[in-house]
Parts: sequence; C-alpha cells; structure tokens
Amino acid sequence: MDMSIHTPPGTGTPHDQGSDARHAPEGGTPPRRRDPAPAPRRAVTHLGDRVFRGLSRGSGITLLVIMAAIAVFLTYRAVGVLAVNDGNFLTSFEWNANDNPPDFGIAVLVYGTIVSSVIAMVVAVPVAVGIALFISHYAPRRLATPLAYVIDLLAAVPSIVYGLWGALVLVPHLGGLYEWFDDFFGWTGVLSYQGGAARSLFTVGILLAIMILPIVTNVSREVFLQAPKMHEEAALALGATRWEVIRMSVLPFGRSGIISASMLGLGRALGETMAVATVLSPSFTIIVSLLDPGGGTFAQNIASKFSEASEQGRDALIASGLVLFVITLLVNGAARAIIARRKEYSGANA
Repeated sequence: MDMSIHTPPGTGTPHDQGSDARHAPEGGTPPRRRDPAPAPRRAVTHLGDRVFRGLSRGSGITLLVIMAAIAVFLTYRAVGVLAVNDGNFLTSFEWNANDNPPDFGIAVLVYGTIVSSVIAMVVAVPVAVGIALFISHYAPRRLATPLAYVIDLLAAVPSIVYGLWGALVLVPHLGGLYEWFDDFFGWTGVLSYQGGAARSLFTVGILLAIMILPIVTNVSREVFLQAPKMHEEAALALGATRWEVIRMSVLPFGRSGIISASMLGLGRALGETMAVATVLSPSFTIIVSLLDPGGGTFAQNIASKFSEASEQGRDALIASGLVLFVITLLVNGAARAIIARRKEYSGANA
C-alpha cells in the first residue's frame, strides 16, 4: 500500500513552489517581469516664470548693493574726519566740526534721538493698537470705512506741515500740561518744569507720536483683519466676551504684526528731520528734565548745520549719519529676532 502524500501543483511550500518555478517546462508561462521605473519628468519652466525669477532675484541683489554702497560711502567719508577729531566721538558734548582741529561728539544726539523716539513709541503704539481694534472689530462698517480712510490720509501729510502745526499750535498749548506734570511729578526731576516755551524733547516725542500713529494703525488693522474667523467664532460659541475673543484669538495672532508696525513707526521717528527741527530748541547739553528746552537729534542736527558746514564739517555730519544708519539696522535686526522667536503667532503659520 502506497502511503506517500501527493500535493497538487502550486500548493506546496514556498521552497517547493520556487523549485517548481525554476524547473518549469519550456512550454509553460514564463514569469512576469517588472517594468523599470519611468524616468522622472523634467519640470518645464515657462518663459514668464524665468523672467519673474530673474526680476525678483535682481531686485533683491540690487537692494543689497544699494545698502552696501550707502554703508561704504558713509564709512569712507567718516573715517577721515574721525582720524583728526580732537574730542571723543562717542562721549563728547561739543559740536565744533568746523574748527581746526575739529572737536565734536554725538553723546547729546544719541540721547535726544533715543529719548524722543521712546516717548513717541510709548504714546503712539497703545493708541494705534486701540484704534486698529476699534476699526476692525467694534466699529460698524459705515463708520469703520471713513475712519480708516481718514487715518490713511494722515500718513500722507508732509513732515513740514506737522512741524508748523507743532510750532504754532502744539507748543503754545502744552504749558498747562507741563505745569501739571511739575506739580505732581516734579519731584522726580525727569518731569520738572522751569517755565518758558515748551520746545523740549517731550514735545518732540508727542509730535512724533502723532506722525507715526497712522503707520502703526494701518499695519495693525490689516493684521487684525487677517485673524482666523474660525477661532473667533469658536471662542464666541464657548461663551467668551468680545474682549476675551480679542485677547485670546486676535492679539496672539497679530503680535508679530504689531511688532513690525511698531518698528516701521520707530524707523520714521528715528529719522524725522523737518518736524523736529521746527519744534525743538536745540542745545548740546543733556538735560535731565524732559520738559525743559534743549537737546538734539541726529536728523535735526544734520539738517540745521549742513548748509553752513565746511567740507570737514560735512564729513562730521556724515559720520553722525553713519551712527544713525547703524542704529536703524540694529533696531530692524532686533525686530526680526523678536518676530523669529514668535513664529507660532505669525500669519504665515496660523
């Protein structure tokens, strides 16, 4: 009796099946071969794409070249006069650049520029953010549209117009405010007032705040309008109030935009010339009180002294312009660093 087990073809073990496939008869069906993977298709670049890429790249390179050319020019003109400067350029309180040898420094200019710009930012940014929130989330459309239009028009007013308004209207009417500061905060020394015309760094800061208000407001408003509506609706559905919606959804989303808007405003405040020169009563002394006349800024000093300066004096003014150029770059770099640390709040990542 034959006890062997016969297995039908194709039902054996994998090893047996492999053996059957290798020893398949010549008349059997050959094993199917895999087709080779198709070669990747080369991306087709259209002429318009190449032109746009070239123009974009050229624009970026041109901007870098212009910035580098400005830095080289300022440095070249500043090195010569700094080499013969008889005073300390960073700490001297004098500006006698036309003397031989010259004696000049930027201590007063640095102080005045930074103090007036900080005052402008402290006054303008909270007000601008409040106006932007009102236009974007509180005001009815019939009021929001003309109000936004008026604020846009304020950004187009020339600097000299702001300066004339500041000298003829703002300065005469700040005496009462200065006396109030002196009565309640004069003991600090910083807000003491000795009388006289209000042509001080504090007045300059208020005027700069009015000038940068449209810039900060417009940019902040556009950022707030881009806040995800789903987040706001979800917060309202959970029972949040309007302020809670703004605090939890709108402000975190627009934080980087507020920083960018503030830096744009700060850039204008640092470099403002005509309005400051019209309002400020300059002097090369650092006065502790912000309400007393005196002080100066980089842009105001360059504008007021450039016409009467000699070739050596102009080089000294250009050297001060180089410092202002560096300060502006540092401010922009700091803003970019702050925004980079808060990428989760940027509109691109929302």
